[in-house]
Amino acid sequence: MGKSKTKSFQTETKQLLQLMIHSLYSNKEIFLRELISNASDALDKLRFKSISSSKLASLSDDLKIKVIVDEENKTLTISDNGIGMSEEEIIENIGTIARSGTAEFLGKLTGDKKKDSNLIGQFGVGFYSVFMIAEKVQVLSKSAQKKSSQPILWESSGEDKYKLTEVEKKSHGTDIIIYLSEENHDFAKKQRISFLINKYSQYINFPIYLSNIDEEEEVINETDALWLKPKRSIKEDEYNEFYKFISFDQDDPLLTIHNKVEGKQEYSNLLYIPKKPPFDLWNRESPRGIKLYIQRVFIMDDAVHFLPLYLRFIRGVIDSSDLPLNVSREILQDHPLVDSIKKALTKRVIDALKKLKDNDINAYKEFWKEYGLVLKEGPAEDFEHKEAIAELLLFATSNKETHEVDQTLDDYISRMPSDQKDIYYCVADTFEGALNSPHLESLKSKKYRGIITNR
Repeated sequence: MGKSKTKSFQTETKQLLQLMIHSLYSNKEIFLRELISNASDALDKLRFKSISSSKLASLSDDLKIKVIVDEENKTLTISDNGIGMSEEEIIENIGTIARSGTAEFLGKLTGDKKKDSNLIGQFGVGFYSVFMIAEKVQVLSKSAQKKSSQPILWESSGEDKYKLTEVEKKSHGTDIIIYLSEENHDFAKKQRISFLINKYSQYINFPIYLSNIDEEEEVINETDALWLKPKRSIKEDEYNEFYKFISFDQDDPLLTIHNKVEGKQEYSNLLYIPKKPPFDLWNRESPRGIKLYIQRVFIMDDAVHFLPLYLRFIRGVIDSSDLPLNVSREILQDHPLVDSIKKALTKRVIDALKKLKDNDINAYKEFWKEYGLVLKEGPAEDFEHKEAIAELLLFATSNKETHEVDQTLDDYISRMPSDQKDIYYCVADTFEGALNSPHLESLKSKKYRGIITNR
């Protein structure tokens, strides 16, 4: 080994580590999901960068993740042959995590351990979940990009400090070696790890090899992209599990929209509407949940150009066969194919919502309760689809028989008195405030059903 140095964690990181170690024990098995997702990201980055780098192209032929259990020594190792990290990148990615939303994560905690642990993946602090089950963690990494970069061993027990040591490592990529704490030795059992990989990481886009320390490894996951399969061959449970995998949500989605387009344009989309809104729904600048693939190559996590802002709650995947592999955000902004896909996807989502409203009004009302206000942004921002969006809007009325039931404008019109020529509306902070507004008294005396919106 070469020279070593010891560094202190950032203050917020210390808080997070203590939380992981002492508080969030209700769902500690998710550490494996987080570490495998990180390994998959490292493989995706290498494959993407190899498109424009001949030096990296030869390194991207046999990308995979290895999980090795050592029951005798009570260790678990997760390895990838992805992009790897230099010393500076290890410090940035592990020693400092302010950019990952740590403060916001800590502020969102509710005290409900199960709910709080489900936030881990959403805020990008997943690596630290390993300290829920570890007494010590080592990260051994070698950068594929920086050939002159010395491989680095990062080591910590989850306290105030971490140690960095220059070491030898033949291949690029990252190995995470977990020394399990006494009460978590069951994670050194192959059967347990196999179950968890199938539960959380079945749809990783790379082969996952599992083995004991002294046996031959075997692939245990499904590597075919779900969104490229025919719809008739996919079960609802598979759709739901893939949604949970990409969204870190524990609930099934409210709606699934899966299409494959062939002909002049070729692309597939697998989109989901969550039952509950993302935590940052009202931050119009926050990242959106559409992952872009081109010919199964992961390109970016936050593809904002494929859906309008008022549909920012949509999660899912788009895979195009026609966009260039070296596409950037700037190119996407002006590419005519992107605009064409955006129009088609927007119409597809609106049509799916209309179908839900027509076929299952109670389910649609659940959607409206969560997303109605953000959908109301649509007619002001999307002139092309404003009439279709208007058909999706629900209203409450002052009629005592129906005012507690959200209804469409067509429903309202069908019940208007024959002598009513106009539609009246009242805006207030709450429904009760609008219902009791003195401005409605004369309308009530005429038995007009004034439309009321609660905002």
